[in-house]
Amino acid sequence: MTLLPGLLDTEAIRKDFPILDRQVHDGRKLVYLDNAATSQKPRQVLDALSEYYERYNANVHRGVHVLAEEATALYEGARDKVAAFVNAPSRDEVIFTKNASESLNLVANMLGWADEPYRVDSETEIVITEMEHHSNIVPWQLLAQRTGAKLKWFGLTDDGRLDLSNIDEVITEKTKIVSFVLVSNILGTQNPVEAIVRRAQEVGALVCIDASQAAPHMPLDVQALQADFVAFTGHKMCGPTGIGVLWGRQELLEDLPPFLGGGEMIETVSMHSSTYAPAPHKFEAGTPPIAQAVGLGAAIDYLDSIGMDRILAHEHALTEYAVKRLLDVPDLRIIGPTTAEERGAAISFTLGDIHPHDVGQVLDEQGIAVRVGHHCARPVCLRYGIPATTRASFYLYSTPAEIDALVDGLEHVRNFFG
Repeated sequence: MTLLPGLLDTEAIRKDFPILDRQVHDGRKLVYLDNAATSQKPRQVLDALSEYYERYNANVHRGVHVLAEEATALYEGARDKVAAFVNAPSRDEVIFTKNASESLNLVANMLGWADEPYRVDSETEIVITEMEHHSNIVPWQLLAQRTGAKLKWFGLTDDGRLDLSNIDEVITEKTKIVSFVLVSNILGTQNPVEAIVRRAQEVGALVCIDASQAAPHMPLDVQALQADFVAFTGHKMCGPTGIGVLWGRQELLEDLPPFLGGGEMIETVSMHSSTYAPAPHKFEAGTPPIAQAVGLGAAIDYLDSIGMDRILAHEHALTEYAVKRLLDVPDLRIIGPTTAEERGAAISFTLGDIHPHDVGQVLDEQGIAVRVGHHCARPVCLRYGIPATTRASFYLYSTPAEIDALVDGLEHVRNFFG
């Protein structure tokens, strides 16, 4: 058994995740290495979801009966947990959405409908990067098409990092919003937040950070990031699907218009006009994802019980080991940084001329679950001249033995395809 410094007690942690005991394909032990797509859920989260539906199920905020009041307390308690998890100055800065994609679309639409000084229009520029997930590309393309704004982006270096050599030309006095990923879901790159935020602040631009691949894996402090908006999703951090988060600075949320209209987000409604509730409710139209928020709160409790610093150290040790082992595989090319420094725990690679879909299928037959394709980051694949990649991604329950199984599986792939 491989021993690495900084590892968590994965034997104990894995007992909390029932699915990790599964066997697939005629008794093969499941090796789950697709955590960047979605993480598995501990019993504590599954139990919280079950208990909510069995004991507290009701709509929130409007009811005066006991179930409605209890459901409201659980839902708003989850907001408190998220605020503490990201060190938000106020719980009212935490908006629940259905996923990070909706969070990013919310920001784009708010800015498209806003009054000055926030409004994005034909005289302004939007800045993103070439490594973004489609969720942080398409909303800005739609906004640019609708408003006539100019969309610009930072390119990539050959080793999978942002090329900031022309930062003053990309972020200019016309820039209204800079939106970028904290940790790339395909390259694993951890981006230099401070340099980008500093330049954006020099020109008075707002900053939006996609933290979907950061929030599950490292301490996340929205105040230290000095961003204006931070988006992430619950299902990648041991929580259920159907719940996302947008954190925004309170003064911005007070000034910006809502994206969705309906119940709960209003203050008064007449046939002639409406006024809106204060944030966060202004941005949470209709029945919210109540059970999912409760599950996310339970996931945060679970992660906090282990410690985000310890999870980060565990994944760093695993990633360092995985990079070293993968680089010894003949014909394997890592797409992205080839060191464990300043990178997350997702590693994308190609294997000679074997198509990634074939790699993934043969690995699956051995019980090894990886992700194949362009990972909703097709511009990255175009940049590096590849059709797709195979991606292995780790989490707090991942082990060196699973990395060894991956490497052995890749040798089987090479032999299978001659």
